[in-house]
Amino acid sequence: MNVNEPQFWMMIASIIIAVCFVVMAAALIAIALIVRKVIGTVTRLEQQVEPLIVKVNAISLQSKEISVHLTEVSANLSSASKYLAESTELVKDEVVELRQLVSSTALVARDKVELVSQTIDRTHDQVTDTTEFVQRKIVEPAREIAAIMAGVKKGLEVLFAPAPKRIDRVYTEDEMFIG
Repeated sequence: MNVNEPQFWMMIASIIIAVCFVVMAAALIAIALIVRKVIGTVTRLEQQVEPLIVKVNAISLQSKEISVHLTEVSANLSSASKYLAESTELVKDEVVELRQLVSSTALVARDKVELVSQTIDRTHDQVTDTTEFVQRKIVEPAREIAAIMAGVKKGLEVLFAPAPKRIDRVYTEDEMFIG
């Protein structure tokens, strides 16, 4: 073939296009593997956060927001994998943004776990303090008042009890019979 013939240049263009398709396919596969790893990371992060959400209902609104964010991240990753054929550069940008979002989500989750731990500790301390307060201010004085009232009752019983029978007289047998 001659360099001046159009068929020669068409063949060269076809080879270049084929090489470009192979390079694009390899790039798309690499991006798909990176996206799969990011999805796995997000899934593992979601699995680690899930038990904390169940244990701590006090911050359920905040944990629901985290779950929504993680679901949105997963949805964004799924849609990004659908459109990989459109543009390699677009997918790379999305992966960078998703990594940043996962990183910030992990930081938020770590902060929420710390908040939950502090809340539980504070609640435990408050319950302990309340129990001690009730014991000191209500239960112990109530015991003392009950003891005083029992003493007053016995004293009143003694004061208002009928006079005992005299012992200096002779009793009949019926009066001495017990039973």
